[in-house]
Amino acid sequence: MVRDGYIYGISLLVVAAVLVWATGGWFWAIVPLLLAAFFLWFFRDPHRTIPAGKGLVVSPGDGVVTETVTIQTPQGPRRRISVFLSVFNVHVNRAPIGGVLTRVHYQKGLYLNAMNPASAERNEQNAVTVRGQGSDEGFEVTFKQIAGLLARRIVFNHSEGETVERGQRVGLIKFGSRVDVVLPADAELRVKVGDRVNGGSTVLAAMPQGDRG
Repeated sequence: MVRDGYIYGISLLVVAAVLVWATGGWFWAIVPLLLAAFFLWFFRDPHRTIPAGKGLVVSPGDGVVTETVTIQTPQGPRRRISVFLSVFNVHVNRAPIGGVLTRVHYQKGLYLNAMNPASAERNEQNAVTVRGQGSDEGFEVTFKQIAGLLARRIVFNHSEGETVERGQRVGLIKFGSRVDVVLPADAELRVKVGDRVNGGSTVLAAMPQGDRG
């Protein structure tokens, strides 16, 4: 479980205990007990089996694929995969490839519904570019942690220059959100709109030189 789950959960359990002690009954403790159970469940952090293979790109988060499009960037055409995380999904974020963090850029913004394509550019977000190393050498991937209608805090636990492994836990978005993955234009997609994906274990795409199995 993410540390926040213990903080919220234990705090609410303490509130419930105080209410029981102060009122002599359980009625007023029902709401904080339910909230404690929700936070303990929401901040769960299950183990994931990370796929091995050359040039594989895994999902940074759990959710449903809502978009796979080609976009234009200053570096040329790129492919973008968007994954919507509802409040019921695991919200721990993971690195899509292994490599060096060459850019970490946070920007303030709006809190549009994360299902809205405009949220990719206009919402509060943290954009991270990873230059592949090891089995992922030779290409870069950018992934964005994007706040949604309910999300009000983006957490990223690393800095530029650090090295991460494919599928490594790197952060968290609280309470509903979206993650975008921007890939080279020649990436071979392994998912389609409507697919459910798991952070760290579902392969979103593979580079042409990567494994095809």
